[in-house]
This record gives sequence, structure tokens and C-alpha cells, in this order.
Amino acid sequence: MHVPDGFINAPVSLATGVVAAGAVAVSLRGARRELDERTAPLAGLVAAFIFAVQMLNFPVAAGTSGHLLGGALAAILVGPYTGVLCVSVVLLMQGILFADGGLTALGVNITIMAVVTTVVAYAVFRGLVKLLPKKRRSITVSAFIAAVFSVPAAAAAFTFVYAIGGTTDVPIGQVLTAMVGVHVLIGIGEAAITALTVGAVIAVRPDLVYGARGLTAPLKLRVNGELVDAPAAEPAPVAARSPRKVLLAGLAASLVLAGFVSFYASASPDGLEKVAADKGFDSKVEDHAAADSPLADYGIEGIMSSRLSGGLAGVIGVGVTLVAGTGVFWAVRKRRTTETSPSSVPENV
Repeated sequence: MHVPDGFINAPVSLATGVVAAGAVAVSLRGARRELDERTAPLAGLVAAFIFAVQMLNFPVAAGTSGHLLGGALAAILVGPYTGVLCVSVVLLMQGILFADGGLTALGVNITIMAVVTTVVAYAVFRGLVKLLPKKRRSITVSAFIAAVFSVPAAAAAFTFVYAIGGTTDVPIGQVLTAMVGVHVLIGIGEAAITALTVGAVIAVRPDLVYGARGLTAPLKLRVNGELVDAPAAEPAPVAARSPRKVLLAGLAASLVLAGFVSFYASASPDGLEKVAADKGFDSKVEDHAAADSPLADYGIEGIMSSRLSGGLAGVIGVGVTLVAGTGVFWAVRKRRTTETSPSSVPENV
């Protein structure tokens, strides 16, 4: 759903740029309450993982594909404020280095793909976890449903922006119907990826999942025929709970997805591209300012093999996004004392 240059006029692009800048500023402040020395590197990895998975377009209908937006995944794993920053870092790297998403439309893309998806997804997620039993399965189910809602919400948000500042005169009702319709299907793919990823992390390290904090249910023991709560175990030392294994596994998965699996991604246009072509407003697309970048279109200039070119570009993208994201999150993290343990973090579900 990367909006290119030319779809939205200059005044509305500028206005959404202001909205996006304000949202990023608020998120930088809010992320201090979500990040610490353990979770800041995880947030950088989440950004890199989103970059990698966004390279994997999957078919959703005849001649149409979709890809992960990532707002729901980021919000649930590392928190809503940090989630906005994760997707924003990805969009910035894609726009500057890979000519994916217009530079003048960066504010539009951050507003739609980072802010709207994260806010909608986390609101739905929080509502569901309050209603469902406090079990790991509930977190995964809530993540799935939240992700489903977040994608058509972003499609509706684009239609709203286009209704105000679109550069062509097209029937907005038809655009809304087409955008929401195809993105409901894309949302199912987004939900599957989100639920699988959240479920995988919860299975090995539930303490690292922001949306699962406070989920711990007491262990039950049968005493004289009755179930009673077992005595609470002493919290594991922080050093023993290092997220290093999770980080290394996540990085390896990101590199494999971007460097190898991405070659098999669908070549069909994504939902926005398909709707734009069908409704005729793709004629207003302008040349990207970074079209001459050596990494434009996710390939390396001068390498003839498309497999090697795309794979190396993906690996570079993962690396750059990881470094940029981790740098930002490490800078804004809240510094905690050595006595603070994960068990002292307030419950959020």
C-alpha cells in the first residue's frame, strides 16, 4: 500500500506530513515507557523483520497481491508507540534507499501504514484481551483479529486522504469499495503472519511480548483433592533472561526471508496498485526522486542475476533497518536500575 508521488496533491501531502511528524514525536516520547535495555534491541529486530516480510507479496485474488503492513505485529510485540516508530523506520528506509513509496508521500504513508494500522490494531487487541480468558491462546487470537481489522482501516484511511487531495477526479465510492474489498483479503494474510509470529515468540519468551505482560496465570496444584495456587517462583535473574537467542533467531529468519524467500514473492500488483490501475488514477504517478538509487526496486545495480541482486538488496535492507531502528530505540529507551526486574513491570492485560 505504499503511496507513490503524484497520487496526492502538495497541500494534503504537506498536511499529512505534519500529522505524521506529530505522531512520530508523540511516539518517541511514549516509547520511553515501553522500552528498556532488553526490549530496545527487540524493537530494532521487529523493524527489520517487518522490512523482510514486506518483500514477500502473497497472492490474494486474480491478478492482485498483498504484503504485511506490520502495525499490528509491532504494536503487540513491542508496544503501540514503539510500533508506530518501527513501521515509520521501515517506510523511511524503503523510500530513501529502495524508491518504494514516494518521498513527497512519506507523510501519507506514515499516517496510513504506521499510525492508522497501529492505533486500530492495538485498540482492537486491548479490547479483546480484556474480554477473553488470560491465556496465551487468547493473545494469539486477539492478535489475529486485530491485524484483520487494521488493514482495511488503512485502506479506508487512504480513500479518505484521496477524497481530499487526490490528483484525479474518480468516484470515491468506487475507490472505497475496491480498496476495502481487496484489503480485507490482504488483512487475512496479515493476520496469519501476525498471529504466527506473536504465537512463536510467546511460546518461548512470553515476557518479551508487550501485549502479553501480566498474562502469567498461577500454577495449580492438587492438594487433598482440591486445586490450589502454587507458591510463586522467584523471578529469574535478568542476566539469565537475556533475549539473545530470540534476537539471533529473529535476525536469521529475517535474513532468510529477505535474502532467499523474497525471490518467490508474487509479481502481481498489490492492492493499491491494482485499484489505481482499474480506476485510472495510476496515470498520475511521478518518477521517484530516488529512482537512480543503486538499490532501487529492491535490486543491486550492476548485478545481472535477479536472484542474487534481489537477495543481496534484501539482506542490505534488513541490516540497514536493524541498525537504524536499534539506534533510535536505544536512544529513547528508559534506563532502568539493575534492581528492576521484568516482574516489576506493570501489568498491561
